[in-house]
Order: sequence, then C-alpha cells, then structure tokens
Amino acid sequence: MENAKHATLYRMVMPEHVCPYGRKSKWLLESHGYQVDDHWLRTREETDAFKAEHKVATTPQTFIDGRRIGGNDDLRRFFGKHVPAKDETSYRPVIAVFAMTALMALAASQAATGSPFTVMAGEWFIAFSMCVLAILKLQDVERFSTMFLNYDLLAQRWVPYGYIYPFAEALAGVLMAAHAATWLSIPVALFIGGIGAVSVFKAVYVDKRALKCACVGGSSNVPLGFVSLTENLMMVAMAIWMLAR
Repeated sequence: MENAKHATLYRMVMPEHVCPYGRKSKWLLESHGYQVDDHWLRTREETDAFKAEHKVATTPQTFIDGRRIGGNDDLRRFFGKHVPAKDETSYRPVIAVFAMTALMALAASQAATGSPFTVMAGEWFIAFSMCVLAILKLQDVERFSTMFLNYDLLAQRWVPYGYIYPFAEALAGVLMAAHAATWLSIPVALFIGGIGAVSVFKAVYVDKRALKCACVGGSSNVPLGFVSLTENLMMVAMAIWMLAR
C-alpha cells in the first residue's frame, strides 16, 4: 500500500537470546499499523557495532521516517503511552491484590454455599487479603523488615518483630479463613493490626512523614497512608467480628 506507515527496527535475535523488548517494539509498531523492516542483530559483535555506529547504549532501536525514536520505552512514549519513572508512586499492586482476593472470596462463597454474596464471602475477603499480603512480604523478608522499620513502633524497639510480622499475618489469615484455632488467630490479628494501625497513623497523620508502605512487600512504591492503615484496621475488624460471633 502506498500510504502504509513504515518503520525500521533493529533488535537482537541470537541463538541464545531473543530480546523481549525487541519483540514488544515490533508488536507495538504493528499494532499501530506500521509495516516493520525488521533487522536482526544476530551476534554480539554485530550488536556492538550497531550501537557504536548510532551512538546508542541499548537495543532495540526504532527509526520512523529516518528519525531515530529510540528503545522500547521511547517508542511507548512516542505512541503516547505511560512509562513509569523510577520510584514512581503506584497503587496498582494494591488494586490487584484486593481485586483478586475479592473475586477469590466470591468464588469460594459460590462454591461453598451456592451464592457469592454471603457473610462468609466478606470474612474470606479479609482472610485471603491477609494471606496474599503476607505472601508478598515473605518473598523478601529482609527487604520488607527494613522498610517496616521506618515506621512501625514495635519493630523500632525490637527489630526481630519486623521478621515475625509477615509470618504472624499469614498464620492469622490462614486460621481465620478456616475458622480454626480462633483462640490464636484473634489475639494475633488484634495485636499486629492494632500496633500497625497506631504506627501508621502516627507516622503519616501526626509526624507527617512521607514514606513507602511495606504492606505489599519491600519493593513497592505505594505511599504509606490509607492503604496500610486499611490493612491493619481490616485485621482488627476481622478479629473483633470473630470474637463477637
């Protein structure tokens, strides 16, 4: 077609490695209606020579109408897509966790009772959320505990508590989901949830500190505040509910 849009793409396609960003760039171009002149850089020497010639540090590289657009991030920006900056605040991990645990709770309720909208579904939502949040923390306990020490009042006084917390949250979540050993799950949830809520409230609303939340693990960019406070208050509420029922 005479009016077709054309782009030239240089990407690494080697026997031991096919660059994933090169695949993404090719797909992105094609999804926007470009015919792609796809050049494969088949060896390390060929790749290094290309980078030296064009004075670039990375591949893939895209050219449109003779103008270098750049790598995959640059191409995404060219098409108006958002490219997260380093350490950019994002609530996506939290939204993903709570959306999935809500759906899991509704599914479990449907399977167990024949209806997704039950009191049990609400209980499972909180218990499953505790379990999933604990999993995220347990992926890197060392990193979590370091971030946790920035604001938790008990961990600041007794460092091992930062290592214990995710295991305690996981234990309480599993037991609450099973309605088992409430003599243990209720006090654990009340204890860690109560201390956590006070710690977050003091750090954010009293001391006005701008910190990262450790609630979804130590590598998140979720700001400390409402989300972490909600996590801890959910644990306290669940404990009180199970104590009262």
